[in-house]
Amino acid sequence: MQTNTPPRKTIRLTRRGRLALIATGAVVAGTAVAVPLLTLGGGEEDSRPTALVIPEGWRANRVYEAVDKALEVPAGTTAKAAAKAHLKLPSEAGGNPEGYLFPATYPLPKDRRATTPEALLSAMVDTANRRFTGAPVAAGAQRNAMNVYQAVTIASIIQAEAASKADMGKVARVVFNRLGRGMPLQMDSTINYALNRSTLRTTTGDTRIDSPYNSYERMGLPPTPIDNPGADAMRAAINPTPGDWLYFVTVKPGDTRFTSDYAQHQRNVAEFNANQQKTQQKKQQQKKQQNEQQQKPTADSPPHSTGSGQPQNTGSGQPQNPGSQQPQSAESLHPTP
Repeated sequence: MQTNTPPRKTIRLTRRGRLALIATGAVVAGTAVAVPLLTLGGGEEDSRPTALVIPEGWRANRVYEAVDKALEVPAGTTAKAAAKAHLKLPSEAGGNPEGYLFPATYPLPKDRRATTPEALLSAMVDTANRRFTGAPVAAGAQRNAMNVYQAVTIASIIQAEAASKADMGKVARVVFNRLGRGMPLQMDSTINYALNRSTLRTTTGDTRIDSPYNSYERMGLPPTPIDNPGADAMRAAINPTPGDWLYFVTVKPGDTRFTSDYAQHQRNVAEFNANQQKTQQKKQQQKKQQNEQQQKPTADSPPHSTGSGQPQNTGSGQPQNPGSQQPQSAESLHPTP
């Protein structure tokens, strides 16, 4: 740890703000929908998809599920096949294909029995190897004092953290700057990977889990990639934007702020939290209005008492205790009381 680094227990770094992630997630979800809806020339006789689309940022377990569905095999078949598929992975991967199931469109035969999960996974890994082992990536990795596998790992973090393509180079620079200063990455996306979830809420307890993917407690990069990054994230990993940034937070959609100043980052996070509070209050008000509307008697239904007209205490209407479980962005910083 550097002497200029603020106390670790007061830092929450990086994950994008709730609204930005929701907006970004909607785009990815729209891409993912292409998998079951893509039917080229099948007509009524065969409406099954003719290709499998793997979007950027999917984790291996989600890719496995998509392959199972596309090939119409029992759930879990592809996950089991991955362990014995003899995929051409780098030695650093230790047989784990995470990061090397390259996002792309893969054709499917009409007769699903004509291919296998192993064949599809091999096609994905072969595509990744063609993209990652070429001269530009290898030279870029070497230029930044890392090997290709480390570059893929950084690209996977960029893919998970960046609110937009335009932000990827800056997110990459934050990663390199923090590594260079001996600071923990403190990326909530690594916590989510360790806990096999996707959420915008990271508690203090989450940051203390015993996992090699806990970038709050462990220094350096996680042991493997945390998703399967696309070409844009990989380009950012080997060509980070010049800058001295150490922190970032998306205070609202389209407004991601990068800074090297801890105090400024705290102010940015305060604005982020204020925006989230306003959004939450608006949702609560809308829900209240909907409940009131539903409880109004209709013209042919006399008023009656069922107990549903009384406000229910669910805890959701009360503001949360600021140090317990507030929404965080992976770029967000929430001082611990």
